[in-house]
Amino acid sequence: MPKVLTTGELLIDFSPVQIPGYKNLLCPNPGGAPANVAVQLSRLGVSSGFIGKVGRDDFGAQLRACLDENHVSIKNLIVDPAWKTTLAFIQLDASGNRSFTFYRNPGADTQLKPEEIDLSELESCSILHFGSLALTTDPSRTTTLWLVKKAREMGKLISYDPNWRPPLWPSEKEGIEGMKLGLPLCDMLKISDEEIRLITGEQSLQKGVDQLHALGIRLIVVTLGPCGCAYSLGNGLTRQPTFDTKVVDTTGSGDSFWGGLLSRIVKGGFDTQEALARMDEKTLGEYCRFGNGAGSACAAFPGGIPALQDEESILRCMESTPLLETDDADL
Repeated sequence: MPKVLTTGELLIDFSPVQIPGYKNLLCPNPGGAPANVAVQLSRLGVSSGFIGKVGRDDFGAQLRACLDENHVSIKNLIVDPAWKTTLAFIQLDASGNRSFTFYRNPGADTQLKPEEIDLSELESCSILHFGSLALTTDPSRTTTLWLVKKAREMGKLISYDPNWRPPLWPSEKEGIEGMKLGLPLCDMLKISDEEIRLITGEQSLQKGVDQLHALGIRLIVVTLGPCGCAYSLGNGLTRQPTFDTKVVDTTGSGDSFWGGLLSRIVKGGFDTQEALARMDEKTLGEYCRFGNGAGSACAAFPGGIPALQDEESILRCMESTPLLETDDADL
């Protein structure tokens, strides 16, 4: 049975590829933030499973096969002939910043219903991870919140990623309110510096983190792009620099980071409520360093799931790559 379950979107990312003589070429890759986390965990030796829905089409079949080949449990991956698998098209600007166009109106991932889920894996897992894209519309919003509350009642650790994707929300205001729904339900939070300022209204990351801790969130990690990350267990933010790899594509890097960190939490025996409460900042710092290694190693390759690395490759990256020297992030 999986130690970690993830739930949410499983989709095809059409990512940019560079071939001399051609412009604007896109390559289809399996992706979706929660699915990326599940695969990264599996590649690091932590059993994982995915809860979600794809269409009965070629893309859905490819995604199902991808999870299965990566030893992610697909017991709760529903194939529904009534809906098409969601597609995401990624473009990069001259600075490497990404923009997204989604074909998801609606997509199969938004149509998951509570009665379709087998709860046996939830009963035996340690951690349930989810993201905000499942909260953009019903029935997936209602289903996800129901599932998370079920997991909390069972005493499971809840991990949350308020993954801000503006095109999937009717407005910024509704997006902020939607992302906030997951905050009081989680024990561990991965959030970017942009997202924390958007959600809390605080320009100071420390003040934003303090506001989120007040909701009962035990562990908060703020991703800072080239500045690495900053982490908190309630006693102030500490920055952890990342590795200076040659970046090819950042798609999936944040999910790789989080999958790497969660793998250390599970292997370190901190995957219960009681154990997480005993975690110290030194340990969390070491886990964030490994997460940075995972994200950096992923960014050196194109695509989402295809770019996720195993333990040996991540450790090799950490050993051979210097830390990226940047001005300290404004915390």
